Amino acid sequence: MQTTASGNRPWTFYVLAAVFILFVIFLYGPMTVIYILSFQGPNGGLTFPMNGVSTQWFHELVEPGRSGDIAGSFQRSMLLAFVAAVLTVAICVAAGLGFRRRFPGAAIIFYLVIASLVMPGIFVGLGISLGFQLLGLQTDWLISGLGAQLTWTLPFGLLVMFAVIGRFNRSYEEAARDLGATAWQRTREVTLPILLPGIIGVALFGFTLSYDEFARTVLTAGSENTLPLEIWAMTTNVTSPALFAVGTVTTIISFVVIGTALGSIALIQRRRGRNVTSH
Repeated sequence: MQTTASGNRPWTFYVLAAVFILFVIFLYGPMTVIYILSFQGPNGGLTFPMNGVSTQWFHELVEPGRSGDIAGSFQRSMLLAFVAAVLTVAICVAAGLGFRRRFPGAAIIFYLVIASLVMPGIFVGLGISLGFQLLGLQTDWLISGLGAQLTWTLPFGLLVMFAVIGRFNRSYEEAARDLGATAWQRTREVTLPILLPGIIGVALFGFTLSYDEFARTVLTAGSENTLPLEIWAMTTNVTSPALFAVGTVTTIISFVVIGTALGSIALIQRRRGRNVTSH
């Protein structure tokens, strides 16, 4: 950090620090309020002051009919997010490896994939819903809903994969080829292990983007809600801190998933560092 001639920090440092603090308050302040209010007492309301402290509203989330189908919608969202993450990884890794070589129409395919990012999600969902109606099919959260969410997760996953592969040193593959490794052996034992931290990042994008996706799912989920849709429905008919309890639980789950992914990447990097120093 640069300092003035007298040893004091310049005034710009304090301005930037104040801006950063205000940004953090703006970002996490509302979330903190929700976390606190989710522990309201049995007679508490949706606003301050707190009327006691309890975990009653968390218990209501697992009781059918009290606060909607939170348990069922949570299970559907978790399964949907897991499937979306697996498909996003499989498709984006294959596409990333395939795009390392130029082929006719590569640019067109790339821009067609990325185009879904700039298209409003509600129109994507509407188009998929109308397509299912024209085919005489019923929309369902695990079929049409999954397809709608993949239009959101795949472009992000592909961009991340391109960035990861762009930094990949292909000399490792050439060394494996010189040692007699086949194409499949090079991919399985050299390329994929080196790309593993980036692949975990792609899976994290696929899971989190699917887990809280609303716009593309609202018209394609059919008769059963995912968790974001159930939370939206609760805002119209639930007038208790149970709504805040849902927000607290879903945020904790998101942090657990993110922490697990980042921890896995850190563990992989640490093991690689040990292997390098041992050799």
